[in-house]
Amino acid sequence: MSILIGLTGWGDHSTLYQTNKDRQNKLAAYSGHFPVVEIDSSFYAIQSADNYQKWVDETPSSFSFVIKAYQTITGHDRKALTNREAKELVDAFVESIQPVLKANKLNTVLLQFPPWFDLKQRNIAKIKKIKQWMGDIPIAIEFRNRTWFEENEPLTLRFLHELGVTHVICDEPQAGIGSIPTVVATTNDRVLIRFHGRNVHGWNNHGQENWREVRFLYRYNEAELQEWVKEIQQLEKQGKEVTILFNNNSGGDAADNAKQLIDLLHITYQGLHPKQIDFFDLL
Repeated sequence: MSILIGLTGWGDHSTLYQTNKDRQNKLAAYSGHFPVVEIDSSFYAIQSADNYQKWVDETPSSFSFVIKAYQTITGHDRKALTNREAKELVDAFVESIQPVLKANKLNTVLLQFPPWFDLKQRNIAKIKKIKQWMGDIPIAIEFRNRTWFEENEPLTLRFLHELGVTHVICDEPQAGIGSIPTVVATTNDRVLIRFHGRNVHGWNNHGQENWREVRFLYRYNEAELQEWVKEIQQLEKQGKEVTILFNNNSGGDAADNAKQLIDLLHITYQGLHPKQIDFFDLL
């Protein structure tokens, strides 16, 4: 099986883009470094099929996308929807990602639920509906509320397993009810690990104006990454397809940490986008 390591988004990683050509087409340049990326713009708005087609065309054939589901689907904006409205929204999202599906470049759809999405019957029913509406599209679920795991971990994992959904393993600060423990367990053949950093004091919003910038401000040291090496190797030995995404980019650390983990795992990727050198930038 494979271990794919990448970043959340491709726009904010300045160390990857050394030439004008890189900066003009960041995704193509990005795909010369990593084999997978998370699309975050899809969280803020349902993207057009044309956008997805463009991203498909800019990346190598072996490249894959983790697509973050639109925030109204997961309830981040707290909009009250009828069952019909919710289904229409999911249908529109599924229709938008068709170019990625047709190109066989979909890694998974990421459903990240908000901190107030706790373990309740209505929320279990919501997950079941979304899964039904998305059909055979692979789905990974990330919780941000501890009730899914405090005293309920086996039940939550069994629920996701029976539904055929990937449990997202998170490395994140342990900062109260709006964070989840690191549960290294699998619910199907896919594994998605997201590294959010360990900035405990910045994780929750305490009213600071630049909260989102502070939240993911963290640089993993080598010892912290080394803790994960055996876990990741063990998951791969179990025949799992492992995808790892670094989201600690408030200080520009994600790309460096991702490359550091690639080195620690002794991975060499084939089929990346060829790196082009613009000699005029070197003068």
